[in-house]
Amino acid sequence: MNAHICTMKLLSALLLLSLFMAPLPDKMDNLPLNNIQVIGSHNSYKKAIDPPLFRLISEKDSAAARHLDYEHISLSEQLSLGLGNLEIDIYADTLGGRYASPAGLQWCRQYGSPAPYDPDGRMQQPGFKVLHVQDIDFRSHCLTFRNCLQELKAWSAAHKDHYPVFITINAKSEAVDKPGFTVPEAFTSRVFDLLDQTILENLGRENLLTPDDVRGAYPTLEAAVLGGHWPTVGAAKGKFIFILDETGEKRAAYIQGHPSLKDRVLFANAAAGTPEAAFMIINDPLNDGDKIRAMVARGYIVRTRADANTEEARRNDASTFKAALQSGAQIITTDYYRPSTHFASPYVVRFDNGGYIRMNPLLARQQD
Repeated sequence: MNAHICTMKLLSALLLLSLFMAPLPDKMDNLPLNNIQVIGSHNSYKKAIDPPLFRLISEKDSAAARHLDYEHISLSEQLSLGLGNLEIDIYADTLGGRYASPAGLQWCRQYGSPAPYDPDGRMQQPGFKVLHVQDIDFRSHCLTFRNCLQELKAWSAAHKDHYPVFITINAKSEAVDKPGFTVPEAFTSRVFDLLDQTILENLGRENLLTPDDVRGAYPTLEAAVLGGHWPTVGAAKGKFIFILDETGEKRAAYIQGHPSLKDRVLFANAAAGTPEAAFMIINDPLNDGDKIRAMVARGYIVRTRADANTEEARRNDASTFKAALQSGAQIITTDYYRPSTHFASPYVVRFDNGGYIRMNPLLARQQD
């Protein structure tokens, strides 16, 4: 009996502790959007590489194979777990068919027959395609960006009161400097216009939080952010927030003709002091923790990473994740919101409350 009573008391104490640690929904709803912290996934669409092709890559470049050795569950399953951020890589394909026949399917046949690819012919259609590395890492839960957006819309409709979801977009146009690889199409301002149009047509303006929404009557988007004009979490519920994770020419092409991102759908990874600054991608919290903290304290939203290239997971090393937590970055991405299914490791990235969203402790301390 005494043992039973002790057990019950312990369970009650743990329950109370969990209630105190977990964010209260009404309190979360009243927070400005930049006052929360979420965990999301990196290359969220990615499926595993076919075993014959993975064997070939391993023999040619074992380090590259090691870094590519992970996969994710579907976008809908990730969101249903509670993840607050997804990352989607897109390739422009305005004519269609550019990525329909990955060379890796032929290169690996000496090691076995890979699974059929794109039996419905979706890759032949014009529009943005979703994959990691052309010709070798092309398996995706949604082959086209249109398919991804339609899945997100369906999931959102089934979970109408969901927390806002951040989605980072990599506009990939880098060529692989080896023979036989497909040369990607460039991202121009016109191609970015098509990107905005694709999001609006397949997800719907009513399901988006855009730069115009945040800027409001302020002269620039940055002025709105520094003035604390982020909406509350409650006001942003049911919304998706897209961020272009690019710099240099691609970022300039997206901003061209749209100062402060006026009439654009995506936010940009823009530097502090520019009219478009609102979101920042700073991926190394171990070395850039102070910089992240400074940007978060000023009102920007920062995305950083808990791990990369499978290395932290293989070592069961949470030091980068801990640095990300301490930096106050609002978005922390990982490949391991659940333990790896590719190698034995207990490494997993979650908040202490067991979930993937919480009040941002850095900003909570400042408010105290």
